[in-house]
Amino acid sequence: MRRLRRNPPTEAELDITAFMNLMIVLVPVLLLGMVFSQITVIDVNLPALSTAASSSEADKMQVELVVDNEQMTVNFPQGIRVKTIVKTETGEHDFKLLSLVLQEVKRQLLEKGIERKNITILSAPDTDYQTIITAMDTVRSYKAVVVADVVDAALFPNIAFGDAPVMAEAKQ
Repeated sequence: MRRLRRNPPTEAELDITAFMNLMIVLVPVLLLGMVFSQITVIDVNLPALSTAASSSEADKMQVELVVDNEQMTVNFPQGIRVKTIVKTETGEHDFKLLSLVLQEVKRQLLEKGIERKNITILSAPDTDYQTIITAMDTVRSYKAVVVADVVDAALFPNIAFGDAPVMAEAKQ
């Protein structure tokens, strides 16, 4: 009888070059196709409810921005008009002028030793959403040059919302 001889088992060699080639191509493609998203959260507050008896002098010293479809009005203190900014010839709100007016208000307040970080945006019911968002961005900060670098300087980062007062001529 013949004996069968078995060959000793040899270790199988792993060939992973095809897999490595796939990874070399796949990883950069996935990284380039990935969408990097940034979510910005802005804390907003509702204006405090105050009665005539409980409102103090500090509550009346509030910076307001009244926004409607035709104009924007900066008030300080509440109800006292500082500047009315009408739309430009193109029919757009002038947010650059708004920023300059708010910078001047902030500067004058700081000269008097008053530190204000809050502002109330009062908007009409038919105000465009994008107008409100752009107004929020404008009142929060402005671009300033500090040591040859452009930085965002804070104006009024604490934003509260409310309804714009109804004008007398609108009622009639």
